[in-house]
Amino acid sequence: MPEIPAFNITDLKLKGFKVHEISGSSNTTHSQGRRDFYKIVLVTSDMTICYGDQTIEMNGTFLFFANPHVPHSVVQHSMERRDYACLFTEAFISGRTRMELLQNSPLFRVDGIPVIRLNREQALFLTGLYQKMLSVHNADYDHKDALLKSCLELIIHEALRIQPQKGPSPKNAATRITYLFMELLERQFPIDNTEEPLRLRTAQGFAGSLAIHVNYLNRSVKEITGKPISVHIAERIAAEAKALLQYTNWSVADIAYGLGFEYPTYFNNYFKRVTGVTPNSFRK
Repeated sequence: MPEIPAFNITDLKLKGFKVHEISGSSNTTHSQGRRDFYKIVLVTSDMTICYGDQTIEMNGTFLFFANPHVPHSVVQHSMERRDYACLFTEAFISGRTRMELLQNSPLFRVDGIPVIRLNREQALFLTGLYQKMLSVHNADYDHKDALLKSCLELIIHEALRIQPQKGPSPKNAATRITYLFMELLERQFPIDNTEEPLRLRTAQGFAGSLAIHVNYLNRSVKEITGKPISVHIAERIAAEAKALLQYTNWSVADIAYGLGFEYPTYFNNYFKRVTGVTPNSFRK
């Protein structure tokens, strides 16, 4: 989204929340790399969203959910617009229930589709929530953080109600173990520097961290997701490699070391095997 007038990243980090309106004429391209805040935008214009390695063409009215771990860029096609955006940190969403809602929501998943189309009634309801957050955020009210958190939670719940996400509920041990594995896998990303390379890259490593037998872990994950652990790991490493190739100026060697490969050649072969192209070809 276009840069926010007088926007202060430090101020957002301190307070944990920001809501604003985007209006007027706009025909811009904006890229955002990795940051440490989430974003939910109510969009009423046409745009192209490049989210990780996905390209999504959107028009009309919709919600866009941006995960801080997934770089994205936006090409704005509408000259006139009136959108709303709220930005918040994990620290702002305090409380176990809200954190679980955020972390487990398919709307913010790396492999999910982060947009939901809205009809007129849904758009009016969500516009009202954003306008309420604007008025509360700018007011002098002792409990405004609690009210803002409730509005934020209501937006996420409304989005899930509009577009239910299919997926297993944690009813058995296999599902619980799979959730723990996926959480442990995702917690390692993003890779911010080569001084802290990827630590867990094998099924044995994840099983050791979860203190269970590797066969039991692999069987549980495959039962719930239909894919073995090795495929999940390969797909996630490839997705991270694509993001680093696309959104950073790191050399291929630096990316290889950051992802835990001892030699760049190993990374080149791995990337080509998983994606079908070499790192340099993908970057070009």
